[in-house]
Amino acid sequence: MAKKSGRRKRKVESVFLVCEETGDYNYTIRRKMGGEKLRLKKYCPRLRKHTLHVEKKK
Repeated sequence: MAKKSGRRKRKVESVFLVCEETGDYNYTIRRKMGGEKLRLKKYCPRLRKHTLHVEKKK
């Protein structure tokens, strides 16, 4: 009987955080599947200020 390895597969997805004002893909994050779309205030290098970023899938 073979032993199972200690690692389990987690359901995660890679998503981009896109600036609402410029449309730039500034951040890539890994998060759990499902749930609501993220809306975060993050730094936008092009505008050099914090703007609202929304989640967009690959």
